[in-house]
Amino acid sequence: MKKSTRSSKETKRPDWDEYFLKMAYLVAERSTCLRHHVGAVIARNKRILTTGYNGAASRVKDCLELGCMRNEKGIRSGERHEICRAIHAEQNAIIQAGLHGIDVSGSTIYCTHSPCILCAKMLVNARIKKFITSGEYIDKSFKPLFKEAGVDYETIALPRLAIKKLE
Repeated sequence: MKKSTRSSKETKRPDWDEYFLKMAYLVAERSTCLRHHVGAVIARNKRILTTGYNGAASRVKDCLELGCMRNEKGIRSGERHEICRAIHAEQNAIIQAGLHGIDVSGSTIYCTHSPCILCAKMLVNARIKKFITSGEYIDKSFKPLFKEAGVDYETIALPRLAIKKLE
């Protein structure tokens, strides 16, 4: 039998938070937003419940086809969320749970960016217990809401995003 020459550092498995956050970055690749690719994974008990990415509503044209109306109107990031074709990644993850009858209460959401205040309100009402990210969004207004509602918030280091393929 051939002995592996890989070091233990090369074969280190990601911990669960890193694992699910890496998946959120993969989910973000489906985004149709021209400004931010955001992905979210909702998990509980080491199992994925739902995922979501930012993009236009189903069955309508998106920014890849029509262009970004926020760019056209000169709207800065973190402002006037209602002027946008996209539904946020966290919102889409919650919507998917509702469509498929999945209870997300008590779960953790892993997201590539911290939430806007609108998503934070939805996450509180969905009874998400923890939010983990590695990317800070410009809008910080969610922090007092999370604190009051008892939603734990954690920023971890950006995980290594390369996929290792063993032969």
